[in-house]
Amino acid sequence: MPIPPLVVSSVRRLWHCQWRQLMGGLGPADADGNYRRPAGAFAAVPELPAGAAEPGRHVLIVGRSCPWAHRTWLVWSLRRLDTSIEQLVVEPDPERGRWRFVEPFEGASALIDLYRRSGSPAGARATVPALYDRRLGRIVANESAVLVDLLNHWPGPEDAPNLAPAGLSDPIQRWRELFQSAVNDGVYRCGFARNQGAYDRAEAALFAALEEAEAELTARGPWLCGEQLTLADVVLFPTLIRMELVYAPLFGRSRRPLWQFPALSAWRARLFATAGVAASCDAPAWRRDYFGALFPLHPSGIVPAGPELATLVNGPPVAPQP
Repeated sequence: MPIPPLVVSSVRRLWHCQWRQLMGGLGPADADGNYRRPAGAFAAVPELPAGAAEPGRHVLIVGRSCPWAHRTWLVWSLRRLDTSIEQLVVEPDPERGRWRFVEPFEGASALIDLYRRSGSPAGARATVPALYDRRLGRIVANESAVLVDLLNHWPGPEDAPNLAPAGLSDPIQRWRELFQSAVNDGVYRCGFARNQGAYDRAEAALFAALEEAEAELTARGPWLCGEQLTLADVVLFPTLIRMELVYAPLFGRSRRPLWQFPALSAWRARLFATAGVAASCDAPAWRRDYFGALFPLHPSGIVPAGPELATLVNGPPVAPQP
């Protein structure tokens, strides 16, 4: 039996209205329909604490599927900070739209409990990453851009790499600013766009930034700032490693597949092969969390089939970086 046209048009209008309401909580937008990432609750830049090297005092709270948490996980791994900072992985709670602890942590069952206890504003979202100080009993920072800098200066092994050497500060900062706006936020601006114009602007800026990175790696590589792996590489990797698995099918970022950027594809494989990086990548969790939890974008909750991560990072053989 055919569905009456009036029913179809009414349902479309109702769903669109509900979609916009749900998206207002998931991905706030400006008047032109462009997604705008909310500010973090603890975005102030903290000083390196006097007890930074004290074992068991600080805990880095991350979620597997979150790219912002992933970049802090990478710095923690690359600099081998496990002796001074414990890492704790939280799980998404799709039914309640929040992060929860697998087992109670510091008397809290969900991350929002720690946020409220730490004095976050009543309407602030509880997001990962978050750096928690056990002695103070509160979160000290939750903005990933702040945390990667803080963790890069955190006491570590004598041979721990400096991911932001002074001589490369200008190019590192330039890449970070470009990627933050056009790529890291850019994929979300595509997926969370409220109208065609907002999507077109975000999609164009995203590919322009990827083309710029491709040209740089082709000309100078092997890393974005030349011979040394830096924070510029760290902040781009979490987005590009999720590209085919999540962002292309879910966020409409499919104009050009990444294999059409050969230098970026080889760069991604090189970084994935670096010691400690592969352990931070959990493709099944990414796909399950994105397709299963972002209800307004994918209301069925069905997780579609996708490529194996191994098929995306099998670049030319490279020696693992120390």
